[in-house]
Order: sequence, then C-alpha cells, then structure tokens
Amino acid sequence: MTQAARKGARRGTDITEALRTALSLGTAQSATLVEGLAVDQAQLLRAVFPALPASVQQAAAQVCERGILQRMGGIGSLLFDALGSAGIDACRSHASDTVRGWACFMVGAQPGLDLAARLEAIRPLADDAHFGVREWAWMAVRPHLAAELDASVAQLVLWTPAPSERLRRFACEALRPRGVWCAHIAALKQQPGRALPLLAPLRADPSVYVQDSVANWLNDAAKDQPDWVRALCAQWLQGEASAATRRICQRAMRSL
Repeated sequence: MTQAARKGARRGTDITEALRTALSLGTAQSATLVEGLAVDQAQLLRAVFPALPASVQQAAAQVCERGILQRMGGIGSLLFDALGSAGIDACRSHASDTVRGWACFMVGAQPGLDLAARLEAIRPLADDAHFGVREWAWMAVRPHLAAELDASVAQLVLWTPAPSERLRRFACEALRPRGVWCAHIAALKQQPGRALPLLAPLRADPSVYVQDSVANWLNDAAKDQPDWVRALCAQWLQGEASAATRRICQRAMRSL
C-alpha cells in the first residue's frame, strides 16, 4: 500500500479494507490504536505460522472472540506452548508490531523464569520502536511484577538511569497503581510510598515521555492517597525545582 493511501485511510476512525488486509497479513505495521485493534489476529497467525497444528489455529480463533488484551495474551500463551522459546525469537524479530506484541505475552507466559530473567527477556521489547509493542511489554509482565512488588521495584530501579527514555518510562509505567487496560495494584493504591525508590530518580527526567508516566503514576495514587501526593509534590518542589519536576507535579495533581 502506498504512503498516500495509508494517509487517506487514517482520516477519521475508519481504515480501508486494503490496509486491514495488509495489517492482518503482517506486511504493514499499525500507526494508530484504531489500526492495531483492526488486525484480524487469527488471519495474522495463519500467515506468520502456517505450519501450526489445526488445533492451535482453532484455539486461536476462539481466543480472538475476546477483548484485545485477552486476545494478545491468549495467542501468546498458545504460541509459547506450541513453539517454546524459539517462538519468542521468531516473533520478536517480525516486521508486524502485533506479532512482536505476541512475543511480549510469550515472555509473560514463559514458566520458570525468576523476576530478573523475565525483565531481561522483556527488555528489548520494552525498548521497541513501536508504541504499541512497548505497551504490550509492560502489560505482559505486570502480573509477575505485582506478585513480587518490592523485588520488582528494586529491579526496576536499575532501569531508571538507562540511556533509553523508553526503558525509563517502562520502569515507571509497569507499576502504575491503576494502570490502563489492566488490573489495579491494591498494595500501591494503599501504600504508594513503596514505589518511591522508583519514582524519585525520575522526578526531573528530561524526557516528556517519562515525565508523563511519572505524572500519571502520581495521578493514579492521588485518587486514593491525595495527601501523600500533595506532600510528595511539595517536597519535590522545594528550592529551585527543575522545569521537568514542576511539569510532573502540575500534571500529577490535575485531579485534586
């Protein structure tokens, strides 16, 4: 499909059938959330892995009747069961962002990994150039992170000085108390201070991408612990606070 055709397809919320087909065959990447949701994942699975047993394809077709997060996670689990870790390598290098998203959920489904190993496996996908893959990366491992909360904070603190803003943002976004399209983390809604070792190093991050994540994290926390967020922002704003810190705090308290 030509670039002009894709631009035309992205006007409004509809996409052309030609673009939908290209996305569902894995020959195009999505450029918007609408495009990502339009992918026929059962068709994409057949195109990328035509040798999969019919039973896996049938199970995938049933999974594809569910919501998007269950769809991605379900296919990731089916692929890991069928292909093992070799399947992760195949998906991780594919041109389709949806297929790379499956790799995220395969990492999430892989049994026997300790927390450090799982984070190491998801790291290249957390640093993917495509916005959608980066979202799938944290969603795929979030249940494991929430199950070992303090250990996860300790591990993710090691990501906060990373040169890549994508990795720094992942470190914050993955443990948002409320998050998006995912289960809330009750422990952080009740005790947001448990994540302070992770938030503090990012309070003056130069990247707007990271700043927005920190602000959204605190805005989540403010819905349950508003006084804690007010006090933390007051502390961060003492003295000559950076422009980044002022922006984070302003956005953090937007709902208060």
